[in-house]
Amino acid sequence: MKENMLRLGYGAGFPGTSVGVALREMEGRLEKGSQELLEGARAKKDGFGWFDLPDSPPGGLSDTAEWLKGFDSVVQIGIGGSSLGNRMISSALGFPFYNELTKKERMAPRFYIADNADPEKTSAILGMIDPSRSAFIVASKSGSTAETMANFLFFLDSLERCGVKEPARNIIVVTDERKGVLRSFARETGCRSLPVPETVGGRYSVLSSVGLLSAAVQGVDVGSMLLGASVMKRKLSMRVTISEDPAKVLAAAAIRHYEEGRNILVLMPYSDNLASFSDWFGQLWAESLGKGGWGSTPLGALGATDQHSLLQLFVDGPDDKLFLFLAPLSRKDLVLPRISRTSLNELSYLWGKSMSSMLSQEALSTASALARKGRPVLWLEVPAIDAFHLGGLVFFFEYVTALTGLSLGLNPFDQPGVEQGKRFTYGLMGRSPFEHDADEAREQFRSIMAASAGL
Repeated sequence: MKENMLRLGYGAGFPGTSVGVALREMEGRLEKGSQELLEGARAKKDGFGWFDLPDSPPGGLSDTAEWLKGFDSVVQIGIGGSSLGNRMISSALGFPFYNELTKKERMAPRFYIADNADPEKTSAILGMIDPSRSAFIVASKSGSTAETMANFLFFLDSLERCGVKEPARNIIVVTDERKGVLRSFARETGCRSLPVPETVGGRYSVLSSVGLLSAAVQGVDVGSMLLGASVMKRKLSMRVTISEDPAKVLAAAAIRHYEEGRNILVLMPYSDNLASFSDWFGQLWAESLGKGGWGSTPLGALGATDQHSLLQLFVDGPDDKLFLFLAPLSRKDLVLPRISRTSLNELSYLWGKSMSSMLSQEALSTASALARKGRPVLWLEVPAIDAFHLGGLVFFFEYVTALTGLSLGLNPFDQPGVEQGKRFTYGLMGRSPFEHDADEAREQFRSIMAASAGL
């Protein structure tokens, strides 16, 4: 199983033309992007550090995870790359109702994520925990992310209010090794800390301490995750023809269909465990590639649930989407029983069938319905959703995203469009020296509301 980490079917991904011709047309720029990726990784350029994470286990991770297991609850404080990956791993590999298990059943603390600066959710988390028996992972590479710092201040205050004499003993920061507010806090208080590698950006950081610490606390085999990522890295680094390289095929499909007017990439996993994987991928793809006028919008759709909400649009709506199905080949199963009631005889076609096979047939049917309509479809199979294959899947999508950006002449590791919004927020919240940004934000908003309608 470890030899075949995934398989990509792409015949229907290039409708209306020969697949071979389409790939040959793309080969030159994909080879250029691939060469730039590998050279950047070897030179350890800024942004390329994620490439080495599979073979560089975070120091101190195991001991820190054991320390955290002594608490009743662990709260991950972070946003974007410091929360989406954590939720993705928990959802993919953990029990769906993890916090409802007893501590004996979990053999680990309850786990919460404080990401948005929403007082409803933050206060609800506080209502579910005893701060004195809780630990807080504060993850921000810069140490200045406003939403993360707001939640950090709130929970730090909650520790002090409930009589914890040394609140820093309940806190670990995951941040830049040398600079930033959180690094200064760690030096001042002596709280535990783990570094974020300098050349790793937030959305590529899930295989660092940012994502792996909370996973290890919940009992995830992070060593197996890293091994899976490392095996995937070696496979993607092999010299094979473009038609045999699933990363290049996926990048080629995304670029070609964008150029043909399909500027939405629908990722449709057929597993509840992978619902949050779509959210993690959404940030990775959008923030890495939405720049320079280029922008393939990621859209998550869960099979089979969203067959009953979005599929009508997908089949009969505008032809502006590329569809990527994500299908696990093995999973837990339930066999549907025979119920001897006359009123239920119409359901006899389900008797004795497995729920797993039903979900697989749903995926096949939906992909076929889209292909019949001429919609471009890619089919990605992964042997199982376990730590090893999830690690490989994570690295694969990081690689594809970086390859796509570099092949387009974009920098997949910066996010200039995000920075101005941050500056406006800093100014409006009274942070110096962003006063001018606050004035501009107010002026822009006045123009938005110049003509308004209401009920």
